Amino acid sequence: MLTKRIIPCLDIDKGRVVKGKSFVNLKDAGDPQKLSQFYNNEGADELVFLDITASHEKRDIIIKVVEKVSSEVFIPLTVGGGIKNIENISELLNAGADKVSINTSGFENPQLIADSSKRFGSQCIVLAIDAKKIGSSWNVFTYGGREDTKFDVIDWAEKCVKLGAGEILLTSMDNDGQKEGYDLELLKLVSKRVSVPVIASGGAGTVDHMYDAVKKGKADAVLAASVFHYGEIKVRDVKEFLKSKGIPVRL
Repeated sequence: MLTKRIIPCLDIDKGRVVKGKSFVNLKDAGDPQKLSQFYNNEGADELVFLDITASHEKRDIIIKVVEKVSSEVFIPLTVGGGIKNIENISELLNAGADKVSINTSGFENPQLIADSSKRFGSQCIVLAIDAKKIGSSWNVFTYGGREDTKFDVIDWAEKCVKLGAGEILLTSMDNDGQKEGYDLELLKLVSKRVSVPVIASGGAGTVDHMYDAVKKGKADAVLAASVFHYGEIKVRDVKEFLKSKGIPVRL
């Protein structure tokens, strides 16, 4: 069995790490360089950088931040936000990113997912899905959770995997920042329907929540932000807890 990954997420807004609840009421959480170094030393398996307002504000991708962090941090780095085309992806990978996360631009131009996976390899292309429950199903939201596409999350995940996405970063907007646990029903549904790894995002508050995401939600990795940024949970504590429950992790 492959080891399960623990991934701190750094939501970036105007060069600073921020955190909110359900994508609103953002608060400053620190400097991306310093936090990245901290997590590198803490034993995080990967880092995710998401420029959460780049698409909405139509800003450029955060090349300078990526260059600085990748020169000092030696764990895989996934970067998303503001990616519009193949050239943006190439720039990020050249700047030191190991993977790119595509959300809004991929929805508006699915061919970008196909073209980029062919050019750079599917292992470099992460499909980011911001999901919100509407009635009895979940819809895909774009532009940092501002726009309801009216498209079903599970159908979209399946379509993008066929196009070449090599991983799915699945965020529950309803649970984001609430610290009451991941959306296990959503996680399980998507994980069962796709053949690529699924990263659980949105709702982590305890190590038990992370265990449930892996065990009940069938996630391949768990992502969290505020509980790590504010020192409520340590990466190593999560790994030791998961190991004690028989979940394979890298220690």
